[in-house]
Amino acid sequence: MKTYYLAIDIGASSGRHIVGWLEDGKIMLKEVYRFANGAKMRAGSLFWDAERLFSEVLNGIKAAGEMGYKPRYIGIDTWAVDYALLDNKGAILDDVYCYRDGRTEEVIPAVHAAFPFEKLYKRTGIQFQPFNTIYQLYSDKIGGKLQNARNFLMLPDYLNYRLTGVMRQEYTNATSTGLVNAVTHEWDRNILEALGYNCDLFGELSQPGTVVGGLKGEVRDVVGYNSTVVLPATHDTASAVLAAPIEFGQAYISSGTWSLLGCEQPAANTDKNSRLSNYSNEGSINFGFRYQKNIMGLWMLQSVRRELGNVTFPELISLARGRERKYIVDVNDNRFLAPQSMMAEINAAVGKTLDTASLVRTVYDSLALSYKLAVDELEANTGERYNTINIIGGGSRDGLLNELTAAATGKIIVTGPVEATATGNIAMQMISAGEIKDIVSARNIIKNSFDIKEVQA
Repeated sequence: MKTYYLAIDIGASSGRHIVGWLEDGKIMLKEVYRFANGAKMRAGSLFWDAERLFSEVLNGIKAAGEMGYKPRYIGIDTWAVDYALLDNKGAILDDVYCYRDGRTEEVIPAVHAAFPFEKLYKRTGIQFQPFNTIYQLYSDKIGGKLQNARNFLMLPDYLNYRLTGVMRQEYTNATSTGLVNAVTHEWDRNILEALGYNCDLFGELSQPGTVVGGLKGEVRDVVGYNSTVVLPATHDTASAVLAAPIEFGQAYISSGTWSLLGCEQPAANTDKNSRLSNYSNEGSINFGFRYQKNIMGLWMLQSVRRELGNVTFPELISLARGRERKYIVDVNDNRFLAPQSMMAEINAAVGKTLDTASLVRTVYDSLALSYKLAVDELEANTGERYNTINIIGGGSRDGLLNELTAAATGKIIVTGPVEATATGNIAMQMISAGEIKDIVSARNIIKNSFDIKEVQA
């Protein structure tokens, strides 16, 4: 009898419930539920509707059972940095702020005055991003939101808590906060105390593969069965990289709303060059690190697509192929983080109004160049030469971006798997259950399970 595993992969624009199982030595996947997601403006701030997200989590678990794929295990992953604060009764104090909200801008200087970024980076290895949890929490502190808080849970940990009644704080996602020490792999009390955060908010960190618990009775009543919740790498990028069919230390790009370019390393690199080039050391499986750079990614194309009335990505690619490279913008400029109009912001950055095809081509060329620059920095910082880059995730389907990346970097581009995050999530559950031995075995199985393609430079 097959053992089914359910990956609940929640992104900024959508969430999916994907069932996986082993069959003839391959991982098989079946999407059983999908829902739209998006931040909502309320009183001038951007929030995620945490209650609606939990409702959709339940809907998908129920759907899996009704379709005949009742999972023995369940794992949830989401994007990083966003979190819930709970009161003394375990109830959420407010909806979850969205990282694209601009509330941190005014508190960043105060954080760095209390703990200079150079020292923060040396202790945590986390690159500067204005939306990092460390700054969001300081905004909460200034606004008095921490006074009644008794527990801090990253978003997937909060959803797990709602399913099981058990609070677990998963390691890979916790490192994205900028509050975890890169040597001890624990919350850094020196940083917490310097910033005036109550250390009791932050519980013991758990590794991927840890069992959280069974579903609460009220949850079982809704979904119709019991299952065991397991921690995958709850940061979606960590799960995606786990699914990359590479050997330890090889280069990757996890390509989605954000693009994460880097390599796995056994220890954090917190030297000056890493800090100045804004490379990050985010936690990986078995206390390793994903040494990587956060790049704006497909967000700009997704935003342009929405402004054009949700034209298809193949239509965008066709438009871009009809133009030559002419303009470049800095895709990592904060002006592109949450503009009212992405197209207007791109035109402003270029200094002229572009026709639609030229504007889309500009985004493609700018992304490819940003990958080249990041690879150059990666090679300089690690002293390694990377002949191949494995592109994983939804962006790996974009043939034009793959071609332009190969041309810009001079590297061989290997693409796939497309469903990297869900695959990595499920693989970690299988490792926890003992059905797969370890990460090396999982990657070998993944390599033989999915369509992996190669694009020559």
